Amino acid sequence: MKGPCGVVVSEQAGGLDALGRARRALRRDARVVVTGGTEAPIGPYALTCQITSDLLSRAADPQRAYLPFDAAACGYLPGEGGAILIAERADSALARGVDQPYGEIAGYASSFDPRPGSGRPPTLQRAAEAALADAQTAPQDVDVVFADGAGLPGPDRAEAAALTGLFGPFGVPVTVPKTLCGRLYAGGPPLDVVTALLAMRDGVIPPTYGIGELAPGCDIDLVREARPGRVRTALVLARGFDGFNAAVVLRAV
Repeated sequence: MKGPCGVVVSEQAGGLDALGRARRALRRDARVVVTGGTEAPIGPYALTCQITSDLLSRAADPQRAYLPFDAAACGYLPGEGGAILIAERADSALARGVDQPYGEIAGYASSFDPRPGSGRPPTLQRAAEAALADAQTAPQDVDVVFADGAGLPGPDRAEAAALTGLFGPFGVPVTVPKTLCGRLYAGGPPLDVVTALLAMRDGVIPPTYGIGELAPGCDIDLVREARPGRVRTALVLARGFDGFNAAVVLRAV
């Protein structure tokens, strides 16, 4: 493979920022871009670095260790892996015989939160709104949101507030299927993108595993069992450590 290349470093948000960069390259002069993200954060040195963040789950029961938006949320579990995708211009795909793409990257945006203690609100909702505007898509046209799902009370409430601010209380199905594999850092959002594209193909929204009672302030329609239904438009959200936010809108074609 030949051509321009690059690495985006914005922690978990970087998995979506990479797709945004790929889309920009295709709009300029590229025909095909290999994009996505993977992480391998399970090892003595990497785990030591993560422990200092004080964000990892403290639950002793593995079944209750990673529970985003749950009243018992107490941190997240790290996982390893990710997803790599082929992003391609429509004319290039048609020329090589692709008659049914998985979907389209219809919109993308990113933002950065103000410093803690500034009194200014976080900007995840702004990133989501900008991505929808980029895709020329109204909030009521979104069929599902693949949430960041930090698994921590404060960040969960902040994300729920962004979702209710954009869609209204319980206004859109929300899911965090990464509860089955842990947070994959930069690899997680591309895996969410793949899962969203397969949800479009198969007509089913995957569940958020193991959730019991929603935490106070999390007024969202969290999908807890696989939910059949037509999925044409999906919003994927990601947040990176220290304030990175990114959003991608996917559309069936």
